[in-house]
This record gives sequence, C-alpha cells and structure tokens, in this order.
Amino acid sequence: MKKCILSAVLALALIVGVCFSVSAADASTSLRFDENGEFKIMHLTDCQDVYPANEKMLKFIDAALKEYQPDIVVLGGDNVVADKNMENGIKELVEILVTNETYFTLVFGNHDHQQDLTDDEQLAVYQKYGGKYCLAYDADPNLTGTATHALPVLASKSDKTELMLYMFDSNEYVSVDGANEYDCVNPDQIEWYKKTSKDVEAQAGKKIPGLAFQHIIVGEAYDALFYESKVDLGALTPKFNGKIYSFLPKTDNFTGFLLEFPCPGYYNHGQFDAMVERGDITGIFSGHDHINTFETELDDIRIINTGGATYNSYGRDMTRGMRMITVNEDNTWSFESEMVTINGFALENRDFASDAGVSRFVAVITESLAKVMLALGEFSGIFSKMISVIM
Repeated sequence: MKKCILSAVLALALIVGVCFSVSAADASTSLRFDENGEFKIMHLTDCQDVYPANEKMLKFIDAALKEYQPDIVVLGGDNVVADKNMENGIKELVEILVTNETYFTLVFGNHDHQQDLTDDEQLAVYQKYGGKYCLAYDADPNLTGTATHALPVLASKSDKTELMLYMFDSNEYVSVDGANEYDCVNPDQIEWYKKTSKDVEAQAGKKIPGLAFQHIIVGEAYDALFYESKVDLGALTPKFNGKIYSFLPKTDNFTGFLLEFPCPGYYNHGQFDAMVERGDITGIFSGHDHINTFETELDDIRIINTGGATYNSYGRDMTRGMRMITVNEDNTWSFESEMVTINGFALENRDFASDAGVSRFVAVITESLAKVMLALGEFSGIFSKMISVIM
C-alpha cells in the first residue's frame, strides 16, 4: 500500500498484587524507577531490516544503549523483515539488547505479520534469545493479534506500581471493497485495556498513569494535526472517521517533523475514546510512518510518532533514529520525550561516527537543514490558518 507523502510545505515482570496472567518470569526482573527517581524508555521502531541488518543501524543501537542506558527498550513494530531468515534476524537484533543487559518488550507491526514465521513463532524466538531480558508476552491468546500486554513500573523504594506500560498489536490489514487497508487495535483489545486499567486502579487505590505503544497510529491524530476541510481535493485532502482534512497542518499544534500524512487504520473502534474516558493514558507512541517525528496533543493525551531506524526501507537522514522517553517518579503524570537522530548522535559522539562510518560533515548539513525546515514549517502555519478559513 502506498503512503501519501506530505509536501515540503509543510517490557517479564508482573505486578505484586495485580491480577495478570503471565508466562514465567522472575520477580527480580520487575521494572522500577532508579535511585534518581527516573525511568527511561528507548522507543526503537521500524528497524525493518533483512538479515544481516545494516551495520550503521546496529552500531547506532549498541552505542545509544551504552550512552542512554534505558531501563527498557520498546521495539515499536516492523522490527525484522527477514522472511526465511527471521530467526537469525531476530537473534541479531536481540543479541545487542542482551549484551547490553537491557530489558525489552515489543509490539508487532503490519510487516512483522507478513513474515515466514507466525506472530506466535516470532514471539517465541524473541523470548528464546532474549531470556530474562525479554518481557514481552501474550496477556490473552484469545485477543486479536499477538503480544498485547501490560507491564508495571514499580516505585524506586517500594513495590507499589507507579506507572503502567501498555503494548497493543495494531494488527495487519483489513479488506475493504477488495482492497487492503491498514487494521487497528480491535474491540476485544480495547475491552482488555479497560479491564486491566480498572484492575490496576482498584489494586493501587488510585488511578495509575500509563504510556501506550502500538505500531499504527490512532486516527485521532488527524484532529490534532489538521484542519477540517469543506472541499475534497482527493489525495491532497486526507480522510478519516467520516471527516475531510486540509492538506496543510496546524503547525502551532505540533513539534517535530510531519513529512507524510499519518496512516492510521481504516476503521475506528474507539480506542482513543476509551483512553480518554479512563483518564490514565498520558501518551500514545507509534511508528509506521518512518519520516514523521511529531508530537501533538488531543484531549490531554500526547500523540507521538517516532521516526524509523531503518536503512532498508524508506527514510530520511534528518528523521532516522529513535526516541528517548523519561518519566520522573515525582510526577508520573508527565514525561519528557526527545527524538535522537543517528546524525545528531554522530555529532555528539565522534567515536561512534568513525566506527559506524557516518560522515560528520554530512551530519552537520543534514541537521542544519532540518532546523531550517522546522522553522519554515512553523512559518507556514500562518498560511494554513488562512486557507483553513477559505476551505
């Protein structure tokens, strides 16, 4: 399925006392805030490489793990696309995490579902090579998709749950009038989330904030990013949930790059509305759209897209990388988010640039161009507001 390109204008611990059914995991693997009261997540999505994978990407992941020392890595989908070499491809990626003694979990993306191994078989491979570091599991095998699950993060000095991480399989494709369209988080998964969220709240005696991760973005991103349009200009005016949107974005309502129209699922089963109703999700993180790195907000939920790390599939140097997310124990209802590009990382880490073969000269030019484009994007907001009134 082709994606519409926007013009230039523009982890297995389980809860002490909370009733989840999980595969065997030692309690010592419980995630918790560190001695400084911080919990750091690396969101690494769309590695989407064959076997063997691109050396620059693998060396970036290794160097970034050493530099940032995240408490967990969330693989954001389209993780490995090695077909008949899937086990070797997964092993190659996981070995970097295990060597760095880093816990990880994952969600599956649409391309993960298309490989030679089934989703269940892939999950078993991640668990096999990840060992105690792999916290991914299938909370309910009866749910649509694979490996939808939740992970608690405990306080630094107690076994109280202070943060929840929710992983959703946003699935693959649905057939609409004979054509394949992207799928989304399904109704049974939404009901699982609502029950889990309520169980956590009942056990804790208070609502516990959570971060959600899935591959395909929620369609409500359009409400946050674009003006509604009265005029249908075909491909220039994207459509979702019965609405038509202007091709020019609300540049004052997001930061980062919006270089292609977001590609949510064709249907909307009410996932975002359920999260708004529960009032515990503070951020939804997606990948899928490789060259988008935006952060926006709607109904007190931050909707964030992380740029792809892949060198195998489409991408751009100014967006290629990963995202670091930091939650402070003093205020778990908020978090910091930073997109770390490979070029930006190379400018800060000369040894990495030399080892990975990343040109620092090109990196300077690329990062400078990125700043100019972001500034122009903000300026274009004046025109998008004007046109939105006309259209």
